[in-house]
Amino acid sequence: MLYWTRTIRLQTPMIVSIVDDDENVRLATCSLLRSLGCDVRVYASAEAFLDSGRLGDVNCVISDVQMPGMGGIEMQRKLNELASAPPIIFISAFGSEARRKEALANGALCFLDKPVNGDAILACLEKLSRST
Repeated sequence: MLYWTRTIRLQTPMIVSIVDDDENVRLATCSLLRSLGCDVRVYASAEAFLDSGRLGDVNCVISDVQMPGMGGIEMQRKLNELASAPPIIFISAFGSEARRKEALANGALCFLDKPVNGDAILACLEKLSRST
């Protein structure tokens, strides 16, 4: 599940895509991001996100690592083949150190363990907004 302790809005609104096969995680993360002022799009799979035709205007992707079909790390590899791959925040209930290292080495913004602390997501998004 997802929890947070701060009530704050991002200074720069973002378009964030959530990619997670767990509907409860999608809904909770969506609720958090909307409370921060983000425009949120949700996808139940990496394939649905990649096929959406809406990759170009996304500021950030929050994705599960382990999903049926294509996993988050494989999705990241496909996105990295694009000219302008969006930054990714990974969340995982099964995060191994090897996956964490691979994701971060391939440019992931953050790698968070479930249950996800909303403050940690906010810190990642603030980090992103400072770098743009």
